[in-house]
Amino acid sequence: MSQNLPFFTRSDGRTGPLAFAHRGFSPDGLENSAAAFKAALDLGFTHLETDARTTADGTVLLFHDETLDRVTDGHGTISDLAADDIAKTRIKGMESIPLLADVLAEFPQARLNIDVKDWHTVEPLAGVVEKLQAHDRVLIASFSDRRRRAVLRLLSRRTASSAGILFNALFVLLGPLLPDPWLLKIMHDVDALQVPARYGSLPVVTPRFVRRAHRLGLQIHVWTINDPAEMDRLLDLGVDGLVTDRADRLKTVLQDRNQWW
Repeated sequence: MSQNLPFFTRSDGRTGPLAFAHRGFSPDGLENSAAAFKAALDLGFTHLETDARTTADGTVLLFHDETLDRVTDGHGTISDLAADDIAKTRIKGMESIPLLADVLAEFPQARLNIDVKDWHTVEPLAGVVEKLQAHDRVLIASFSDRRRRAVLRLLSRRTASSAGILFNALFVLLGPLLPDPWLLKIMHDVDALQVPARYGSLPVVTPRFVRRAHRLGLQIHVWTINDPAEMDRLLDLGVDGLVTDRADRLKTVLQDRNQWW
């Protein structure tokens, strides 16, 4: 169960709502940079939501997009470029793209919620986790449950993981109809459901959804919540974590609720 995994607990062993800094914290748009990660950690965050992609020569970067074009001064597809070439580019012309291994080493207190963005990243990412023995400090996420499971199969120790689109949809749409033992068997390697509060007009995070997930030992993390009133509403429903671009606002909300880590 997720509650027994170090990723979900505090250093003092307590549990509570998790605060995830979405791609770090940078109002200036320096997403997934070491500066953004440090800013979140300086606020007191321990959990960083991030993305992983891999260069042509097998170096795992923390970067969201398939190409460099949107947020850097470089161009091209990451999986087609060598690490040395990508190292010359800068996010918003200012910050280098960080390596997964470097972030794990530089910020030993950080726990990384890693979205594995493509198949090219599966083996290299698992290799970094194994080399650094970072199993307790990472959660493996992906929109693809097949890709997520491919990473987990390569890891030598139990590592936290969240459901992909298929399993989330299964839980939302068929969960009320399926017996608990069936759901537990299907989702045996899932510790968390990371979902939006709603898909279009369909509410996802409802009291019934929260109760069902908790009954099965699953945590609920909701993304990407930037409005304090919505943060309060979801926390009142009993969700286990919030992912936000506004780490400063979420910290204030949790402090006001006496739930800040």
